[in-house]
Amino acid sequence: MCLLFFLFLVVAFSGCGVHNEAALGTVEPNPSSAQAEASSSPSPASTPSLEPKPSPSQTPAPLSSSIGSVPQVKHAFSAAEEAVVKQYRSAIPQKWGERLPGIRTHIVTKEPLIALTFDACGGKEGSGYDKKLIDYLIKEKIPATLFVNARWIEANPDIFAQLAANPLFEIENHGTEHRPLSVNGKLAYGIKGTKSVEEVIHEIDDNADHIEKLTGRRPLFFRSGTAYYDDVSASIVHDLGFQAAGYNVLGDAGATYNTEQVYQALTKAKSGSIVLAHMNHPEKDTAEGVMKAIPVLQKAGFRFVQLATYDLD
Repeated sequence: MCLLFFLFLVVAFSGCGVHNEAALGTVEPNPSSAQAEASSSPSPASTPSLEPKPSPSQTPAPLSSSIGSVPQVKHAFSAAEEAVVKQYRSAIPQKWGERLPGIRTHIVTKEPLIALTFDACGGKEGSGYDKKLIDYLIKEKIPATLFVNARWIEANPDIFAQLAANPLFEIENHGTEHRPLSVNGKLAYGIKGTKSVEEVIHEIDDNADHIEKLTGRRPLFFRSGTAYYDDVSASIVHDLGFQAAGYNVLGDAGATYNTEQVYQALTKAKSGSIVLAHMNHPEKDTAEGVMKAIPVLQKAGFRFVQLATYDLD
């Protein structure tokens, strides 16, 4: 009996020891249970990426921003688009930049005319709305051309509809994913370019289709994300029926200029100038600089026009 009682006490105290260690978090994990837990929890290698990789057959929604998902409007290529793929699939780019043959950088005119163009980039490049800027243009009846990205449209559908319905504003195409236009993935300002002829076509046509569906008007102009192109992709823009819209006055340097810098840039515009600035960063100084510059330009005799109303070169 004494022996049995002694064994009972040993077992009882051993059980209390395990319970206390577990409560204090000092129990060594069981290897088999740890493996089972690891297999049921995603590892870094098995965790899905937060940024889906683009493919020629699917436009991903950029998850780098909580707003502004890309519309799922990718389509099967038409016969004309297939012909473009066939024509350029083996082409090797020779040039890269903002000013290449075929990119329109100024208005063909002898009149004192300036085209104000404002980009709305969307996604991580900004889906904000510069209401002060747009309200000023409306109040002063200043026409402008707005290059709008698909992600910005998705983030601001009601505002886009209002802008598109206002005859002061010409709506043009700033691409589907705001990518530099390349057939081999070239970068500009750290942004990866399209990397095939197929991706170039989707970057252009998907948003053009989207804008046409929303507004009933197909864009006439395309401006790539960052305004960079290679010579092959610039030719593709033309073959798809669009004009590649460049610029010759850098109005706000990607919405990084302060008020005085915007003012100085715009007041150096000449007859036929195309100004590039931004309408998607209300926290920046673009609006103040534009509002300061326009009265000065008007006093100097300049008028403001939309791109579609004149020939470009």
